[in-house]
Amino acid sequence: MLLKYNPVHKKIPVLVYNGKPIAESAVILEYIEETWPQQHPLLPKDPYERAMVRFWINFLDNKDKVAPFITFFIGVGEEHKKAVNEAKELLKLYEEQVLGEKKYFGGEEIGMLDLAMGWMAYFGVIEEIVDVKILDAETFPRLHAWIQNFRAHPVIKKNLPDHDRLLQNYTEKRQRFLAYSPHTENA
Repeated sequence: MLLKYNPVHKKIPVLVYNGKPIAESAVILEYIEETWPQQHPLLPKDPYERAMVRFWINFLDNKDKVAPFITFFIGVGEEHKKAVNEAKELLKLYEEQVLGEKKYFGGEEIGMLDLAMGWMAYFGVIEEIVDVKILDAETFPRLHAWIQNFRAHPVIKKNLPDHDRLLQNYTEKRQRFLAYSPHTENA
């Protein structure tokens, strides 16, 4: 079914609505916003603020901005140490430039940028697996508060994956990757 609905990327996420597939997270969120704008608006009304949300979502999707978090998860040795520092710099940027003093990235309500940043709600699982904590309340108090607020939101709370299953799944993924990595002897 996945190949049928997403023959280009051959991966999830895919939203199928009225038999028509929509692929890629940001595109799916835009579709939801345009299809049901009144129920739960995901974008601000102000055009400049909407542009800023789109800018940060595009920034998040940039492979160079994702790479440190991936290397944090699967890297070893010096590669991992470098990724820790790069990830901390990006988290600092997200906290200071994007979140600021707001409850959510979207302001007082969860918006499109919160959903795009939702991966941080289970970043603790990754930290647990690699046994390195970088996103803590002392270093990143506003991001830490955002995670607590985000996870506690009724809609998010109801749909978050089970911690133990997520831990097992990501542990297995990391082990598979390291088994095929040339850096395995350093792990």
